[in-house]
Amino acid sequence: MNHQPIEGFSKLNKQGKIDWLVTEYLDGNQEYQNILKQYWNEDADLQKLHEEFSENTISNFYMPYGIAPNFLIDGKLYALPMAVEESSVVAAASKSAKFWLDKGGFKTTIINTEKLGHTHFIFKGEPHKLQHFFNFKLKKKLLEATEEITANMRNRGGGILNIHLIDKTADLPHYYQLKASFDTVDSMGANFINSCLEQFGKTLREEVAKEEEFTQEEKDSLQIVMNILSNYTPDCIVRAEVSCPIEDLKDDSGIAPEEFAWKFKQAVTIAEIEPFRATTHNKGVMNGVDAVVIATGNDFRATEACAHAYAARDGQYRSLTHCTTDDGIFRFWIDLPISVGVVGGLTNLHPLVKFSLALLGKPSAQGLMSVLAVSGLAQNFAALRSLVTTGIQKGHMKMHLLNILNQMGATEDEKQYFVNYFKNKTVTHHEVISEFNRMRGQ
Repeated sequence: MNHQPIEGFSKLNKQGKIDWLVTEYLDGNQEYQNILKQYWNEDADLQKLHEEFSENTISNFYMPYGIAPNFLIDGKLYALPMAVEESSVVAAASKSAKFWLDKGGFKTTIINTEKLGHTHFIFKGEPHKLQHFFNFKLKKKLLEATEEITANMRNRGGGILNIHLIDKTADLPHYYQLKASFDTVDSMGANFINSCLEQFGKTLREEVAKEEEFTQEEKDSLQIVMNILSNYTPDCIVRAEVSCPIEDLKDDSGIAPEEFAWKFKQAVTIAEIEPFRATTHNKGVMNGVDAVVIATGNDFRATEACAHAYAARDGQYRSLTHCTTDDGIFRFWIDLPISVGVVGGLTNLHPLVKFSLALLGKPSAQGLMSVLAVSGLAQNFAALRSLVTTGIQKGHMKMHLLNILNQMGATEDEKQYFVNYFKNKTVTHHEVISEFNRMRGQ
């Protein structure tokens, strides 16, 4: 079927959008209308609220909202909200929390909270003249021009921390940056930062135009390319760690604590030197981070981009977590660059986000940074613990068992049978199907 483009799709009402999609792409099958409508919220006001979060919304896409309890973080117990569809994530986080509960729990340190943004521009004049102009005139003008924008943020203890002129002409001819650092306190701060940067671009253009030291040709050469925050925030960073004497690393798999510590450290070291392993290793870290990021209404795409850029900051992609076993002490930690907020955006609108933040004790942005780093570290610990002992499939596939059975249309009694059947076995897709068919005489 040759589909036709549509003009004014966004102007159709919700039913109109659905009718067009079903007719144009789904052969008029009304079953698909029913699928969309069964996910509408019965509360019309709540449904409208969700629809206004995004553009062209026709339904809601549900994700499981789970709880990982027993997290002891800096001496305080937490239950972490996790919005995630992968079956083993919440279970693994909970298992890690329980493991470290009687060993002092997780400790966190906020290393820095600096966020960044840039005005990117082209200038074909003399570099030393531009630097002198920035040092003695422009920087002051930029701060003055943004005083109204930054007033409320400064009252909360944040604002613009510094501005630098960066010469990038070695990478791209005539390319410069105004690199600004910000403290946005409890907000993620994207709109605030971008507003400041757009004013920087405007002020830069105005001040260059009237600067007597520049020739007319130099003035005419100025081109503002863009003003935008960076989601790479290597100086907005939190450390989370766990430690205990090696003899306390008793594992229910039967492996000796010393062997466990040795194998665990080897696994982390491999991820530090081997990008193929580091990618999967860090994906596991982000399983834990993203689940809490989503549950608290923050931007998991920004979180992912920043973490992976940081993992490759020296030119090779490496593990985000690290481990030592010196002097009989096992230590495992993560330094996670992460920019999040607890005010603004969905935090004031989405009811489940409000619940998540209340569940966490209405943390500051720094408090949430700590929780997120802990969640990532816990997830990684659980994954490595499985890998160096029983293997990843035993626990992962056991959690995946119900998904397989639901796909096969198993009854509740049949599900219970399979839970018992695989109690002491490793679940495989093949064996589930074989045993299911045997039960039903197929």
